[in-house]
Amino acid sequence: TTTSFLTVLLLLQEADLVIASLPKEAHLLLPVVNGIEIYSMKIDSKVTSRFARNVITSRAVNRGNVHKEVFFDVELPKTAFITNFSMTIDGVTYPGYIKEKEAAKQEYEKAVSKGQTAGLVKASGRKTEKFTVSVNIAAASKVTFELTYEELLKRQFGKYEMFIKVKPKQLVKDFEIDISIFEPQGITELEAEGTFITNDLQNVIKKTFSDKKGHISFKPTLDQQRTCANCSQSLLDGDFTVKYDVKRTTPDNLQIVNGYFVHFFAPTNLPQLPKNIIFVIDISGSMSGREIEQTREALLKILDDIRDDDFFNFILFGSDVHTWKEKLIKATPENLDEARKFVRGIDTEGMTNLYGGMMKGIEILNAAHEEKFVPKRSASIIIMLTDGQPNVGISNTEDIRTHVKKAIEGKYPLYNLGFGYGVDYGFLEKMALENKGLARRIYPDSDSALQLQGFYDEVSNPMLMDVELHYPENEISGLTKNSFKHFYDGSEIVVAGRFADINQNSLTVDVKGEGANDVLSFTTQQDAEQTAKAFQEQEYIFGDYIERLWAYLTIEQLLEKRTAATGEEKENLTAEVLDLSLKYKFVTPLTSMVVTKPEDYDNQAGIADKTTEGTLVPSITLNLCITKQTPVICFTVDGDPHFIISVPQKEDAICFNINEKPGDVLSLINDPVTGITVNGELIGDKRANSDANSQNTYFGKLGIANKYLNLKVTVTSEKITIQNGNEKTAFTWLDSVTLQQEGLTLIINKEKNLVLSMGDGASFVIVLHQVWKKHPLHQDFLGLYTLKSHKLSEQTHGLLGQFFHPIDFTILEIHPGSDPKKPDATMIIKNKELTVTRGWQKDYRKDPKHGIDIPCWFVHNNGAGLVDGVHTDYLVSSLF
Repeated sequence: TTTSFLTVLLLLQEADLVIASLPKEAHLLLPVVNGIEIYSMKIDSKVTSRFARNVITSRAVNRGNVHKEVFFDVELPKTAFITNFSMTIDGVTYPGYIKEKEAAKQEYEKAVSKGQTAGLVKASGRKTEKFTVSVNIAAASKVTFELTYEELLKRQFGKYEMFIKVKPKQLVKDFEIDISIFEPQGITELEAEGTFITNDLQNVIKKTFSDKKGHISFKPTLDQQRTCANCSQSLLDGDFTVKYDVKRTTPDNLQIVNGYFVHFFAPTNLPQLPKNIIFVIDISGSMSGREIEQTREALLKILDDIRDDDFFNFILFGSDVHTWKEKLIKATPENLDEARKFVRGIDTEGMTNLYGGMMKGIEILNAAHEEKFVPKRSASIIIMLTDGQPNVGISNTEDIRTHVKKAIEGKYPLYNLGFGYGVDYGFLEKMALENKGLARRIYPDSDSALQLQGFYDEVSNPMLMDVELHYPENEISGLTKNSFKHFYDGSEIVVAGRFADINQNSLTVDVKGEGANDVLSFTTQQDAEQTAKAFQEQEYIFGDYIERLWAYLTIEQLLEKRTAATGEEKENLTAEVLDLSLKYKFVTPLTSMVVTKPEDYDNQAGIADKTTEGTLVPSITLNLCITKQTPVICFTVDGDPHFIISVPQKEDAICFNINEKPGDVLSLINDPVTGITVNGELIGDKRANSDANSQNTYFGKLGIANKYLNLKVTVTSEKITIQNGNEKTAFTWLDSVTLQQEGLTLIINKEKNLVLSMGDGASFVIVLHQVWKKHPLHQDFLGLYTLKSHKLSEQTHGLLGQFFHPIDFTILEIHPGSDPKKPDATMIIKNKELTVTRGWQKDYRKDPKHGIDIPCWFVHNNGAGLVDGVHTDYLVSSLF
């Protein structure tokens, strides 16, 4: 039940500064956190012919004597589609409905327009994306969350893998993972492991398989979940992975059910094809430091795995293009040793001539084929790695894509690896998909070299090329992709379709592919009756799974095509994906799930979205309106700058201005315990006002630091700079970025805001305010929110930090002031009597351009008597 650091982001993304003071977590020996007990959590999975349906059910009760906020967090595989979500509160179920994204958004906004909204958003991880929802439940009330998602398990390195993220966040009386697998071909092996599994927990995993059925159960007792005897912390925090494979008496397996078919193709015991590999490597200046070290490390490991009948070469691009050799080189021991020396000497230089590097690599590979320098039966591959965006030579990404596609002409796949978050991932993905390959993000962590090597391992063992699966055209419709440039050892090709005549119950398929020594060719026949015999154990099978598998695979492939499409083709693909998503109730990038509750129950509503990897925005969101939140203290700062302190228990606000000159730096937050500081530098108008006392000022630069993590983040209206020790990384507001590294999470939403979290402390949202570029007076400036301020210590101070602790005030003797529309009064606060004036300040949370007038009691003279000391006490020499 801990609060996400992005809680209330959606509500506040237009504001400038909000500091939310939320209750600290309770630390109890009983499995109750903050009054909420999660007494049951079950993950029930059924897998039928690689297609998995997973149902996560979580039950919680409010043991407190006041209403509490309950959180339901789930991390899902990125390849999964949510198909259902519902909440049951006090016996009443509120289901989710899949709708077209814009229609869902309108319904959501309509539902929450009467109440306060708290949006919960979580960023993606490597394998997962987070689904988060919260709801307020009354004292002694119960809530049940149920989430269903489906995915087709992919085969890699000879095994299908099911990945479950386990993180209940507290001890759970009834916790269970139950997985049932049915494979009509028969199961040959079954494994289950968890990163959190201790020796004591190993025996809790129950695993059985026989013939077509497999079953895994993991049901630890309350005591088995504890980190130690009598501890209240849970061991259950990590990855639970199931791997299995199936029997292969023939190269393929064909299944027909109710007018739909699925065809699995994975031949075994074939000799490997020789490979011709071009590595195109970015060595621009942005690759300096750890990135280039990890690249060298990965390439050296890859050279150890290259076979002696392979050909290879290295192309390096910075400002210029460098080749190791002018043609492909055979992988003899002598050439491999020379290549290792070359790789050890790779260093960074200059800019990013990506176009030049790509075209040189394609030129060398084309020449090798034209001159018949490489074997006819060999698999050619280009692997390109970059961490930036092209800025030398041809830098227009559309032009680069056009030239690359024309040069390759479909002859071999292009695999694009994007290192870190500064890359234009959408461009890399489009270019790869247009050339029969794929894109993959390499995360900038300590294991980046292993990620690079792992990708190479996936594509380093081609067994067949130019694989074609032929189905009778007049009998089949809605056929998924059925031609493949390469088949790699340990993988699997899956094709699905539907019969033109739903009553047809038999199918004949011809399969052909080029092997290392000869052409592979065979014919498969199957009918519905044979499939029915193989599927007699109905208790392991869920519904119309083959039809849903077909829909899943079709949507997945149409979305890939849509990535690189334009104009009318993109519109047609969009319509097709939307139609299938709505029909089969999948949450895809074109649909959302809406959850609403009637007005007599807190006017709550939610919306769940899924986006694509290339957008780098949070992948799944569910926003739920909450009207009975624990009172929070909020601050807004803008303009001169002026501050608004909202005190909900008073249903009122206090405001004050700080009048200092451009160039001055204000200490906003300073916590000596967590080491977090936030300072803001003021800027003025483009030209000074003749009246020095009325000079307008804004925050033009913000500095956020954590001295214990040796992290510094500088934000201006133009760029964001991260300094981690001696390493620096820079982004602009034109980037869309999600960055996760040790102690730091940063998300940039292009030209809107960035979200920053350091360690276990508070999180910050910085909003970019842009003005008309030719405005004669004003210039762009920044606003700031602080979230999860309860994570900061009681010693926190600063111009804003001092207000993280609850405040109270009393208003007396309201009487006319100098302005008839603005009465004066006496405020009792901090045991002082202050003369205050009723007025308004601009709140830019909902309208960043014009703002909304907020009534407040104005404290004069730079907040004298309200802030500790005097306002000049908060002037510091620099951002850090």
